[in-house]
Amino acid sequence: MALKIKLMRMGTKQKPHHKIVIAQQSKDRDADFVEEIGFYNPTFESPLIKIKRERLDYWLKMGAKPTKTVQALLKKEGQMKTQLTER
Repeated sequence: MALKIKLMRMGTKQKPHHKIVIAQQSKDRDADFVEEIGFYNPTFESPLIKIKRERLDYWLKMGAKPTKTVQALLKKEGQMKTQLTER
């Protein structure tokens, strides 16, 4: 079971916000997920990003891989580990 750290779109048309979730790689964007580890709201002047750091570290150690979008958000937030920047 390959796991990914993905964004799950929520909200309405023209007012999106996203949950940062752990989900199976083969599942759709808005399908079932294993655990919610954060929140991202791009509609503010400075986008709001909240991530549970200890759960992120746990899932990275368990082998979950972030998507490119989530990886960019983590870099922006300054919570990237050196192992992710090497990819």
